[in-house]
Amino acid sequence: MNLPRRNLMTGAAAAAAVALTASPATAVPGGSRRTGSASLARETGAGMPKRILIRNGHVIDTEPQPVAHPGTDVLIERGRILAVGRNLRSNGAMVIDATDHIVLPGFVDTHRHMWHSALRSAAVDVDLDAYFRLLGQVGPKFRPQDVHTATLAGALECLDSGITTQLDFAHIAYSPELAEAAVDALKAVGLRAVFGYGTPVNVTGGGKLADVRRIRERLADDNALVTMAYAPLGPLSTPMETVSKDWRIADELDLPLTIHLASTPVNERPIFALRDAGLLRKKTLYVHGNGIGDDELKLIADSGATASATPGDEAGRLRRAGITTGIGVDTVAFAPGDMFSTMRAAHLAGQIAEDPRMTAKDVLRMATLDGAAAMGLADRTGSLRPGKQADIIMLRLDDLNMLTAERDPIGAVVTAAQPHNVDTVLVAGRVVKFAGRLVHADLRRTARSLRATAVAISAR
Repeated sequence: MNLPRRNLMTGAAAAAAVALTASPATAVPGGSRRTGSASLARETGAGMPKRILIRNGHVIDTEPQPVAHPGTDVLIERGRILAVGRNLRSNGAMVIDATDHIVLPGFVDTHRHMWHSALRSAAVDVDLDAYFRLLGQVGPKFRPQDVHTATLAGALECLDSGITTQLDFAHIAYSPELAEAAVDALKAVGLRAVFGYGTPVNVTGGGKLADVRRIRERLADDNALVTMAYAPLGPLSTPMETVSKDWRIADELDLPLTIHLASTPVNERPIFALRDAGLLRKKTLYVHGNGIGDDELKLIADSGATASATPGDEAGRLRRAGITTGIGVDTVAFAPGDMFSTMRAAHLAGQIAEDPRMTAKDVLRMATLDGAAAMGLADRTGSLRPGKQADIIMLRLDDLNMLTAERDPIGAVVTAAQPHNVDTVLVAGRVVKFAGRLVHADLRRTARSLRATAVAISAR
């Protein structure tokens, strides 16, 4: 039988993403025509199939540069991309029919504060000082369960909209327990994530080695699905003595750094300050870069560090300086939470203000391969190169807003697509969204919990 399009799978069927629906994307084992979750569950068992063949899609790869191939297949084996080409043999694989779909690498969100999911639209049309005051006021009110709920909801929002890799700049770590709660949520969802252990905006004394070490010991495997970075305040708002202390924590625990970067009264020339202190290095992801001079950008590029541009940042300027630059959502407190909106903002800004202009290909690469490289993950995600882990999304081309978009699939992804077009999502070969629905999430329960969290924080 055919199940309803919006049916949410559970149990063994969910684990294998085996529901056959009326969606244009249908999964069948070995190319057979069996239907129904029970049939497919018998074929695959309770776990994920060893081989998956995505067949006959408009496949966009992003390495070395974005290019679209119609009528193309992607073969996945044991969670990794085995081959990309036409008429690949299934050899017993579970087949996902990608006719009338765009198939591409999952998006990489290089900067987001997941705990802000409980603060959506709380800081629209306010200036930066008011925004930081808000964070300083509400942050201490968060309890571990609040952080878990908000992070869980944010991670599910990522997967639902096609973001398969994300850096959670969690500047809510007033205690190790709050950090633990965020890590628990990231691990539960199945998102590829880098947990940035962040210093809260109103804690100016720097991080505590013992607290950061506690999380580092839990996230010791740098090849796991959830890994770790250190996200101190940095020269944005702390004196260089504190910055040096935080950099020593990163060194001792062998952690990459990610920091907000801007010219402020504390350090008007922060990159020169880092250079003079011997702290300018690779394995650092700088976010924003507002007010940073071209001479400082050159220092960043020469150091081998990378950057994340969020809506409103000068992405083209960072790229022209030779800095590998990804895209980040930043915060749903005042910005959209999906990569489509973020890509459109970057593309429009690049069309208006930049010379040379940023193309749709430039923006898509920033949202995939360059983002992965900025996070130090280009060896495992960001493109469809065989050997990489299968972080893949499929977008419907038969939705009204995507009709005739096959003439330019890359342009359509950047300028026309929306989250509701995301039909299927795989992370490391595991199907986490199928036929337009997340297959392993209790969304109603998450919604109730997040609303209750927002009310409780407001009342404290």
